[in-house]
Amino acid sequence: MKQIILLFILFISFTSFSQSTLWNQLLQKHVDQKGWVNYDGFKNDNIKLNQYLSYLANTQPDDHWSDSKQKAFWINAYNAYTIKLILKHYPLKSILEIKKDDKNAWEIPFVKIGSKTYTLNDVEHKILRKKYKDPRIHVGVNCASISCPQLPNIAFTEKNIDSLLTTQMNSFINDSNRNNISLNKVELSQIFNWFKDDFTQQTDLITFINQYSNITINNGATIDYKEYNWNLNNQK
Repeated sequence: MKQIILLFILFISFTSFSQSTLWNQLLQKHVDQKGWVNYDGFKNDNIKLNQYLSYLANTQPDDHWSDSKQKAFWINAYNAYTIKLILKHYPLKSILEIKKDDKNAWEIPFVKIGSKTYTLNDVEHKILRKKYKDPRIHVGVNCASISCPQLPNIAFTEKNIDSLLTTQMNSFINDSNRNNISLNKVELSQIFNWFKDDFTQQTDLITFINQYSNITINNGATIDYKEYNWNLNNQK
Protein backbone atom coordinates (compact mmCIF):
# COMPACT_ATOMS: atom_id res chain seq x y z
CA MET A 1 0.00 0.00 0.00
CA LYS A 2 2.82 2.42 0.90
CA GLN A 3 4.47 1.72 -2.45
CA ILE A 4 1.22 2.47 -4.30
CA ILE A 5 0.79 5.76 -2.43
CA LEU A 6 4.40 6.72 -3.13
CA LEU A 7 4.01 5.94 -6.82
CA PHE A 8 0.80 8.00 -6.95
CA ILE A 9 2.55 10.99 -5.33
CA LEU A 10 5.46 10.67 -7.75
CA PHE A 11 3.02 10.48 -10.68
CA ILE A 12 1.19 13.62 -9.57
CA SER A 13 4.47 15.47 -9.05
CA PHE A 14 5.76 14.39 -12.46
CA THR A 15 2.51 15.37 -14.15
CA SER A 16 2.57 18.82 -12.54
CA PHE A 17 6.24 19.27 -13.49
CA SER A 18 5.73 18.15 -17.09
CA GLN A 19 2.71 20.39 -17.60
CA SER A 20 4.53 23.40 -16.14
CA THR A 21 7.37 22.58 -18.52
CA LEU A 22 4.90 22.46 -21.41
CA TRP A 23 3.59 25.96 -20.60
CA ASN A 24 7.16 27.18 -20.30
CA GLN A 25 7.97 25.74 -23.74
CA LEU A 26 4.97 27.49 -25.28
CA LEU A 27 5.99 30.82 -23.75
CA GLN A 28 9.59 30.42 -24.88
CA LYS A 29 8.44 29.66 -28.40
CA HIS A 30 5.73 32.30 -28.84
CA VAL A 31 6.65 35.23 -26.54
CA ASP A 32 9.76 37.30 -27.19
CA GLN A 33 12.13 38.96 -24.71
CA LYS A 34 10.06 42.17 -24.76
CA GLY A 35 6.80 40.40 -23.98
CA TRP A 36 5.26 40.60 -27.45
CA VAL A 37 3.07 37.60 -28.21
CA ASN A 38 2.94 35.62 -31.43
CA TYR A 39 -0.75 34.72 -31.40
CA ASP A 40 -0.50 33.06 -34.81
CA GLY A 41 2.17 30.80 -33.36
CA PHE A 42 0.01 29.97 -30.34
CA LYS A 43 -2.85 29.20 -32.72
CA ASN A 44 -0.66 26.74 -34.61
CA ASP A 45 0.28 25.15 -31.26
CA ASN A 46 -3.36 24.91 -30.19
CA ILE A 47 -3.08 21.20 -29.37
CA LYS A 48 -0.28 21.80 -26.85
CA LEU A 49 -2.08 24.81 -25.38
CA ASN A 50 -5.24 22.74 -24.95
CA GLN A 51 -3.16 20.02 -23.30
CA TYR A 52 -1.95 22.52 -20.71
CA LEU A 53 -5.46 23.90 -20.19
CA SER A 54 -6.70 20.35 -19.69
CA TYR A 55 -4.15 19.92 -16.91
CA LEU A 56 -5.42 23.14 -15.28
CA ALA A 57 -9.02 21.98 -15.61
CA ASN A 58 -8.20 18.75 -13.82
CA THR A 59 -6.10 20.23 -11.03
CA GLN A 60 -7.30 21.92 -7.87
CA PRO A 61 -4.70 23.75 -5.76
CA ASP A 62 -5.12 23.08 -2.05
CA ASP A 63 -3.55 23.96 1.27
CA HIS A 64 -1.01 21.17 0.93
CA TRP A 65 0.68 23.34 -1.70
CA SER A 66 2.94 26.16 -0.60
CA ASP A 67 1.70 29.72 -1.14
CA SER A 68 4.39 30.15 -3.80
CA LYS A 69 3.21 27.10 -5.71
CA GLN A 70 -0.43 28.17 -5.51
CA LYS A 71 0.36 31.72 -6.59
CA ALA A 72 2.42 30.51 -9.57
CA PHE A 73 -0.36 28.10 -10.58
CA TRP A 74 -3.06 30.80 -10.57
CA ILE A 75 -0.95 33.38 -12.43
CA ASN A 76 -0.03 30.84 -15.12
CA ALA A 77 -3.69 29.85 -15.36
CA TYR A 78 -4.80 33.47 -15.77
CA ASN A 79 -2.28 34.07 -18.55
CA ALA A 80 -2.92 30.80 -20.38
CA TYR A 81 -6.70 31.23 -20.35
CA THR A 82 -6.35 34.85 -21.48
CA ILE A 83 -4.35 33.71 -24.50
CA LYS A 84 -6.96 31.03 -25.20
CA LEU A 85 -9.72 33.66 -25.06
CA ILE A 86 -7.82 35.89 -27.50
CA LEU A 87 -7.33 32.96 -29.89
CA LYS A 88 -11.04 32.15 -29.76
CA HIS A 89 -11.79 35.63 -31.16
CA TYR A 90 -8.63 36.11 -33.21
CA PRO A 91 -7.91 38.18 -35.21
CA LEU A 92 -8.96 41.22 -33.22
CA LYS A 93 -7.54 44.62 -32.36
CA SER A 94 -8.18 44.63 -28.63
CA ILE A 95 -9.37 42.39 -25.81
CA LEU A 96 -12.05 45.05 -25.22
CA GLU A 97 -13.82 43.80 -28.35
CA ILE A 98 -14.65 40.50 -26.65
CA LYS A 99 -18.24 40.36 -25.41
CA LYS A 100 -20.59 37.52 -24.49
CA ASP A 101 -24.08 37.94 -23.07
CA ASP A 102 -23.29 41.58 -22.25
CA LYS A 103 -20.21 40.47 -20.30
CA ASN A 104 -16.69 41.66 -21.09
CA ALA A 105 -13.61 39.43 -21.33
CA TRP A 106 -13.01 39.50 -17.57
CA GLU A 107 -16.62 38.67 -16.66
CA ILE A 108 -17.11 35.58 -18.84
CA PRO A 109 -17.05 32.31 -16.84
CA PHE A 110 -14.73 30.05 -18.85
CA VAL A 111 -11.66 29.46 -16.67
CA LYS A 112 -11.90 25.81 -15.62
CA ILE A 113 -9.88 24.81 -12.57
CA GLY A 114 -10.62 21.53 -10.86
CA SER A 115 -14.39 21.17 -10.46
CA LYS A 116 -15.11 24.89 -10.72
CA THR A 117 -15.44 27.48 -13.47
CA TYR A 118 -14.15 30.99 -12.86
CA THR A 119 -13.96 34.33 -14.62
CA LEU A 120 -10.64 36.11 -15.10
CA ASN A 121 -11.88 38.62 -12.52
CA ASP A 122 -12.43 35.78 -10.06
CA VAL A 123 -8.85 34.59 -10.49
CA GLU A 124 -7.29 38.05 -10.18
CA HIS A 125 -9.46 39.72 -7.57
CA LYS A 126 -11.08 36.97 -5.49
CA ILE A 127 -8.09 34.62 -5.39
CA LEU A 128 -4.75 36.25 -6.19
CA ARG A 129 -5.32 39.75 -4.77
CA LYS A 130 -7.54 38.70 -1.87
CA LYS A 131 -5.52 35.73 -0.66
CA TYR A 132 -1.93 36.82 -1.20
CA LYS A 133 -2.09 40.63 -0.97
CA ASP A 134 1.07 40.90 -3.07
CA PRO A 135 1.00 44.04 -5.28
CA ARG A 136 3.53 42.41 -7.61
CA ILE A 137 0.70 40.19 -8.83
CA HIS A 138 -0.22 43.07 -11.14
CA VAL A 139 2.96 42.54 -13.15
CA GLY A 140 2.36 38.79 -13.23
CA VAL A 141 -1.12 38.58 -14.73
CA ASN A 142 -1.31 39.84 -18.30
CA CYS A 143 -4.32 41.51 -19.98
CA ALA A 144 -3.05 40.97 -23.55
CA SER A 145 -2.64 44.71 -24.14
CA ILE A 146 0.23 47.03 -25.05
CA SER A 147 0.11 49.00 -21.79
CA CYS A 148 0.09 45.86 -19.66
CA PRO A 149 3.33 44.82 -17.99
CA GLN A 150 5.27 42.52 -20.29
CA LEU A 151 4.24 38.88 -20.38
CA PRO A 152 7.38 36.98 -19.29
CA ASN A 153 8.46 34.27 -21.70
CA ILE A 154 9.02 31.80 -18.90
CA ALA A 155 6.44 30.13 -16.68
CA PHE A 156 6.03 31.03 -13.04
CA THR A 157 7.05 28.22 -10.70
CA GLU A 158 7.18 27.61 -6.98
CA LYS A 159 10.94 28.30 -7.06
CA ASN A 160 11.12 31.35 -9.32
CA ILE A 161 7.95 33.27 -8.54
CA ASP A 162 9.40 35.67 -5.97
CA SER A 163 12.44 36.61 -8.04
CA LEU A 164 10.47 36.72 -11.30
CA LEU A 165 7.79 39.02 -9.90
CA THR A 166 10.50 41.32 -8.56
CA THR A 167 12.24 41.33 -11.95
CA GLN A 168 8.92 42.04 -13.64
CA MET A 169 8.20 44.96 -11.33
CA ASN A 170 11.67 46.41 -11.93
CA SER A 171 11.24 46.15 -15.68
CA PHE A 172 7.73 47.57 -15.63
CA ILE A 173 8.46 50.61 -13.48
CA ASN A 174 11.59 51.53 -15.45
CA ASP A 175 9.96 51.02 -18.86
CA SER A 176 9.48 54.50 -20.32
CA ASN A 177 6.68 53.21 -22.56
CA ARG A 178 4.65 52.45 -19.46
CA ASN A 179 5.98 54.85 -16.80
CA ASN A 180 7.89 58.13 -17.08
CA ILE A 181 10.01 58.68 -13.99
CA SER A 182 11.88 61.86 -12.97
CA LEU A 183 12.87 63.48 -9.69
CA ASN A 184 9.88 65.77 -9.31
CA LYS A 185 7.27 64.42 -11.70
CA VAL A 186 6.07 60.95 -12.59
CA GLU A 187 3.60 59.75 -15.20
CA LEU A 188 2.52 56.34 -14.10
CA SER A 189 0.60 53.45 -15.60
CA GLN A 190 -3.10 53.43 -14.83
CA ILE A 191 -2.43 50.19 -12.96
CA PHE A 192 -1.03 52.30 -10.11
CA ASN A 193 -4.23 54.34 -10.15
CA TRP A 194 -6.76 51.48 -10.47
CA PHE A 195 -5.08 49.39 -7.78
CA LYS A 196 -3.53 52.11 -5.63
CA ASP A 197 -4.74 50.46 -2.42
CA ASP A 198 -2.70 47.35 -3.26
CA PHE A 199 0.51 49.33 -3.70
CA THR A 200 0.00 51.44 -0.58
CA GLN A 201 -0.81 48.67 1.92
CA GLN A 202 2.49 49.20 3.72
CA THR A 203 3.61 52.60 2.46
CA ASP A 204 2.79 55.50 0.12
CA LEU A 205 2.91 55.13 -3.66
CA ILE A 206 6.16 57.05 -4.24
CA THR A 207 7.98 55.01 -1.60
CA PHE A 208 6.72 51.80 -3.17
CA ILE A 209 7.93 52.82 -6.64
CA ASN A 210 11.29 53.94 -5.28
CA GLN A 211 11.95 50.36 -4.20
CA TYR A 212 12.27 49.47 -7.90
CA SER A 213 12.95 52.72 -9.75
CA ASN A 214 16.37 53.51 -11.21
CA ILE A 215 15.69 57.16 -10.31
CA THR A 216 14.90 58.09 -6.70
CA ILE A 217 11.72 60.16 -6.85
CA ASN A 218 11.31 63.06 -4.42
CA ASN A 219 8.54 62.65 -1.85
CA GLY A 220 6.67 65.73 -3.09
CA ALA A 221 6.75 64.72 -6.74
CA THR A 222 3.70 65.36 -8.92
CA ILE A 223 1.85 62.20 -9.97
CA ASP A 224 -0.10 61.90 -13.22
CA TYR A 225 -1.38 58.79 -14.98
CA LYS A 226 -0.81 57.81 -18.59
CA GLU A 227 -3.55 56.86 -21.03
CA TYR A 228 -3.89 53.08 -21.24
CA ASN A 229 -3.33 51.45 -24.62
CA TRP A 230 -5.67 48.47 -24.90
CA ASN A 231 -4.47 47.41 -28.36
CA LEU A 232 -3.38 43.78 -28.57
CA ASN A 233 0.20 42.99 -27.49
CA ASN A 234 0.74 41.15 -30.78
CA GLN A 235 4.20 40.71 -32.29
CA LYS A 236 4.72 43.07 -35.21
